[in-house]
Amino acid sequence: MNEALEERIALRHPETVTVALVGQPNVGKSAVFSALTGLSQHVANWPGKTSEPRSGLYKSPRLDGNLVVHVVDLPGAYSLTSCSEEERITRDYILEHCPSVIVMIADASALERNLYLLTELLALPARVVLGLNMLDVAEQQGIEVDADVLEAALGLPVVPMIASRGEGLAELMDAAIRLAQGAPYAPRRPEIRADHREVLLTIQQLIAGSEPPSCPHVWTALALLQGDAEITVAVRDRLGERWEPVHALLREHEDAVLAVASGRYQWIGRMVRAAVRRPHPGELTYTDRLDRVLTHPVAGLGVLLAVLGLTFWLTYALGTPLQGWLEGHVVQALAEWVRRALSAAPAWMAGLMADGVIAGVGTVLTFMPVLIIFFALLGFLEDVGYIARAAYVTDRFMHSMGLHGSSFMPLFMGFGCNVPAVMATRVIDSKRARLLTILLVPLVPCPARLTVIAFLAPIFFGVSAPLVAVGLAVLNLVALALIGFGLHELLLGGEHIAFIMELPVFHAPDARNIAISLRERIIDFLKGAGGIILVMSVVLWALSTLPGGGIEQSYLAAAGHFLAPVGASLGLNWQMMVALLTGFVRKENTIATLGVLYAGSGAGLAAALQATITPSGALAFLVVQVLFIPCIATVAVMQQETRSWRWTLTSVGLLLAISYGAGVAVYQVARLLM
Repeated sequence: MNEALEERIALRHPETVTVALVGQPNVGKSAVFSALTGLSQHVANWPGKTSEPRSGLYKSPRLDGNLVVHVVDLPGAYSLTSCSEEERITRDYILEHCPSVIVMIADASALERNLYLLTELLALPARVVLGLNMLDVAEQQGIEVDADVLEAALGLPVVPMIASRGEGLAELMDAAIRLAQGAPYAPRRPEIRADHREVLLTIQQLIAGSEPPSCPHVWTALALLQGDAEITVAVRDRLGERWEPVHALLREHEDAVLAVASGRYQWIGRMVRAAVRRPHPGELTYTDRLDRVLTHPVAGLGVLLAVLGLTFWLTYALGTPLQGWLEGHVVQALAEWVRRALSAAPAWMAGLMADGVIAGVGTVLTFMPVLIIFFALLGFLEDVGYIARAAYVTDRFMHSMGLHGSSFMPLFMGFGCNVPAVMATRVIDSKRARLLTILLVPLVPCPARLTVIAFLAPIFFGVSAPLVAVGLAVLNLVALALIGFGLHELLLGGEHIAFIMELPVFHAPDARNIAISLRERIIDFLKGAGGIILVMSVVLWALSTLPGGGIEQSYLAAAGHFLAPVGASLGLNWQMMVALLTGFVRKENTIATLGVLYAGSGAGLAAALQATITPSGALAFLVVQVLFIPCIATVAVMQQETRSWRWTLTSVGLLLAISYGAGVAVYQVARLLM
């Protein structure tokens, strides 16, 4: 049965328990979710939301056969005050969907900071279980947490666990199910600081009956005192003329947000005082020692470049031999077999299957080993905690553009895909900073562009391919910085944004987490690229065959020959120009196009390219590729998010000019040096 359908049936089951997983970023929440649901999970795109929480079914032999447990993994959130899209989604789901129980995952090595979210959850009527995760990491730092003492202090279930090892997960769900089914629940809730309790009571009286839908009375009053903009607007609109006394009281007590926070931190201190033992003051953990180097302004940048270089080297060293084997022994062999099998069929049918479908899609599939290795290494870096350090170091590089904090993270997401990166700019409050970030996102090399580099660089540069790849990545970042600096002065006029980033502790890699991350990235790639590449391969074959049956007289050749003067200045033939243009649909189409156009050469694609394109022309092509206009999906999202064709077309025109100019310059210099 389809898993999504199975879940919909489960939600109508009379004995269904809904468990919402919440927690701050980097606490292992996703690992918990993946371990609980296994393959029984899918993206849950809640109506009206842009982020995509995941949901799945928890299945265990310990469960009552009549009980169905539905698990929802909500976005990481530091608070329920909606300062970001992730926090807004998490809060709205809890308020609107009323899960049976909330399981909050906390990092045992940073318990005090994590418990602030718990103070907000306890202001809601929902029942809460605390999952005390990463106890092994806490132990490595000399931190000991007594879960029994903490449970007695909080008055709610506390389950010690190490999700990366699968320890404590069954006990966590047992506690959640018992609580959902009516087990005694009497948590000790925090209070606002004593000098503002009367103010809170007055606010509650003034807004009684005017709370936004699904918002509890006390929680709404606290949100007003904290200055939650969304709740404030909603209550103001519902109160109408009765809003003025509330507004006056809030203006009179502008320090109320400090009173709320102070009361919560005092409560946190009382809760953990007896339960947590820390190392002696001044004692450095291994994470502290590593961060002295990895976050250093100079050494950290050097380490980042070294890690990037090693990543590319391992990717090529391990993936290229497999790539060559697949091309020669699978794709070409399959194409020849198809030609023989269809020898009695019309010539166009054999050409379509062998030179269109197999040559196009098959060529893309040959670099799957490279892609798998690259994604596995990226997953490893994410899991051990290095990616956050890379972001921190890169932030210093981005300082000249004034892009810090909320602006930096969407750019960093662009290394995964430019489309969600553009959408992620919604968290940026400043309209001008958001516009600048959107314009810069296409300059971040996404995996699709890196895939083209990964495929072509070894063909032309052999053992020097990793060096070329790193150089292209550096070129991308330099171009981003220079353009960003110019646009920053134009759009922001010197406006700067504060940057705060939490660095997770280093820990040993978890093979399961890396495998899950790799699986998701590969599936996303195949889902996103497969259909488009197949369609484009067929279209390109038709354009390369019609009207006369030969490629030299085809429509595609006509378009390529029209661009020949432009290609000549880059050292490229018309085939390479056509491949560059088809990448506008999707960057991976560049490889599929070359596979189709060179299918009749009688040699493998690598040999055909080496015979027709010089290394200087190849280098110019790669430079243009990394700086070229993004895929059509990214352009569409840019227009959607900016609501302006003017800015979208400005971005496209700017990138066309920059990529062409850089390509010509590189080609001319490379001709002199190679």
